[in-house]
Amino acid sequence: MDKDTRDSAQLLYAWCRYCDDRIDQQHLGFTAEGVQRNGREALERLERDTRKTLDGETVEDPAFMALARVAQRHNIPERYPLELLQGFRMDVEGYAYETLEDTLLYSYHVAGVVGVMMCYIMGASSDEAVVRAADLGIAFQLTNISRDVMDDAQRGRVYLPLNWLSEAGVPLAGISLPEHRSAVVDVVRRLLLVADRYYDSAAAGLPHLDWRAAWSIATARSVYRAIGSAVIARGPAAWDERVVVSRGQKLLRVLGGLVQASVTSTIGRLLPERPRPDLWAKTD
Repeated sequence: MDKDTRDSAQLLYAWCRYCDDRIDQQHLGFTAEGVQRNGREALERLERDTRKTLDGETVEDPAFMALARVAQRHNIPERYPLELLQGFRMDVEGYAYETLEDTLLYSYHVAGVVGVMMCYIMGASSDEAVVRAADLGIAFQLTNISRDVMDDAQRGRVYLPLNWLSEAGVPLAGISLPEHRSAVVDVVRRLLLVADRYYDSAAAGLPHLDWRAAWSIATARSVYRAIGSAVIARGPAAWDERVVVSRGQKLLRVLGGLVQASVTSTIGRLLPERPRPDLWAKTD
């Protein structure tokens, strides 16, 4: 990304990371020793300070100063930062993900809206660009859920659709048990097939971005999709260690992203808008 876009992305990330850490009792995404907070109180404070910031009041915290700067610089509608906090509320209140639609709703709130805010940062705020950005964020989160199934279960969080687990014969309390690993893989494979449809839809948003932004997003899309492929390839061993994409594979995907961005930024803009497939989307 160009420097201005990169700087704004870092400001947005700082606020998102800060909020996530406060809810998960972590520091920069890692478990913080000795940190014990009441999740509801932390969320209420985040909501209060976020609303104050978006209303133009000064909150003396670097994370909220970052939010104020990036929201003002790019005219990010206040609904999107607040929608992200609604996703954190789902965690705090122990929301049960009974169906795929429940999982997709969560994925929209904690990742889809981040994609939308990034869309504004990259100067693409048309309705078509926004919905495709939300699709990519949802795909990213479905991949995260699939990769982190066991870690999440240990923290008492299950984001896989409960009706799918029931159909597979996996009890809620037994997700991490070895005898259910193969069945959990089947459920995860099913979820990643859904993610693939969102990844495919998201690709249609690339022509709305300038060349450098399209290169960045095409690369991120490719790398994250590869994580899901690796989870499936490992089968029941997928959660023995964290799935990552090697540096060499990332470099290859950077080159692939360059090619894709070059095509979508030229020929892609001359083609008719690709219809969005029949996928769930947040409508209100």
